[in-house]
Amino acid sequence: QVPLVESGGGLVQTGDSLRLSCDASGRTINHYTIGWFRRAPGKEREFIAAITGWTGGSKLYADSVKDRFTASRDNAKNTVYLQMTNLKPEDTAIYYCSAKIGAGTSRWAEDYAYWGQGTQVTVSS
Repeated sequence: QVPLVESGGGLVQTGDSLRLSCDASGRTINHYTIGWFRRAPGKEREFIAAITGWTGGSKLYADSVKDRFTASRDNAKNTVYLQMTNLKPEDTAIYYCSAKIGAGTSRWAEDYAYWGQGTQVTVSS
């Protein structure tokens, strides 16, 4: 098991920025592809972004966020980040990070083996 923990969510206004963090309580996640997903009220879980392990040389984004969100990782801190800018009310959701076993990115939730509990992001208009 990989005990993923998200943090950094909160209540912000339209146009603001937030940075979400994902770590594993001190365990290394440097070799995992990490995916970010979100679930808005009454909607299906939605893929947001993914970043490959180690150098994070490959990234994948959903069309809805690709010009506003950036995934990165700091291996020294065993932490993966999701920088979110120009937030909109439709970005309101619970955001989850997840770890994928194996190489490459994926937008499919079933490819990710481990999941955090989520962090709430609320964007007011």
